[in-house]
Amino acid sequence: MRNGKLFVKGSVAALLLWGTVAAWAAEAAQSTNAPPAIVAEKKEQAPEAAAKSGPPLPVHTTEGYGGGAITPTAYLVNPGPKGQVFGLPSISGTYVNIGQGKNVETFAITETLFGRVELGYGASRFGIGDVKDDIKRVTGVSVRDDVWLHNFNLRGLIVEENSANQPWVPAITAGLHYKINSGIDEIDKDLGGAFRGIGLDRTDGYDFTLTASKTFPKVFGRPLIVSAGGRNSSAAWTGYLGFGDKRSFTFEGNVIYVPLDWLAFGYEYRGKTDPYSQIGGLVEGEDDLHAFDVIFMPNSRLSIALVYGAFGKVLNATDNKVGAVQVKWLF
Repeated sequence: MRNGKLFVKGSVAALLLWGTVAAWAAEAAQSTNAPPAIVAEKKEQAPEAAAKSGPPLPVHTTEGYGGGAITPTAYLVNPGPKGQVFGLPSISGTYVNIGQGKNVETFAITETLFGRVELGYGASRFGIGDVKDDIKRVTGVSVRDDVWLHNFNLRGLIVEENSANQPWVPAITAGLHYKINSGIDEIDKDLGGAFRGIGLDRTDGYDFTLTASKTFPKVFGRPLIVSAGGRNSSAAWTGYLGFGDKRSFTFEGNVIYVPLDWLAFGYEYRGKTDPYSQIGGLVEGEDDLHAFDVIFMPNSRLSIALVYGAFGKVLNATDNKVGAVQVKWLF
């Protein structure tokens, strides 16, 4: 981890979201984009007190913005009471065990301004595991065992939920995500330009996201949150392998059910495409990602998310038993 010493490591796979979003809405009902009627509101609690004691939700994705482990939600992270400039900053650590020695660790921080603009940063390390051994076996070249991906995120709430007193209107958020890969160029040089040869000729790139979220407060008596959106990107494995010149549109979404005020269950889906050619046995095509989430919210500042994922092909092997944990704290 040559570059890892420069950053605080945490945990990955970010977890989840939804439940966290849900509970958050309950105690932060004063915020500009809180989903309605998530849990019973403490009517005696003043807005200022609510801002200080609201749960730390939603959680962070592995890329460092509000959502679940792998997909965003239109609800911003801790926007604070309506009319307040600063929301509540949040930090998280995420660890993802992908399999075959591959893992991800992410440290993330977010801050929301004016209840409308979410700023986020995520420093994410990807340990390539047995890919390093396979490269050595096939090429005789020894490469570094990890890369770092730095994610700079800007998201804006462009439509508030239930705008114009229309209960069918979802919250809609647009996002711009700038990513810089540190390490993949070194591996590419060691391999004589193999990654550039399959179309991965850049170490930085942009993702554009558009996400809509709607809360249905009384599904079997409890809140159900549904989100759907699209992404435009040229990233290979979200940027861990670099970026190509071919951009693609993909669909992503999630659903979360909150059976108890302190517990939520979620499912996430993220479509994937290949902005590169393949290197048989070393860099295979990308499969769609699936994640199943359990979120615990023991108090108003702490959330703990557990994730089980099916990621399909990850570089050189199929990994459908991915496990992740995230701990997130709201100040």
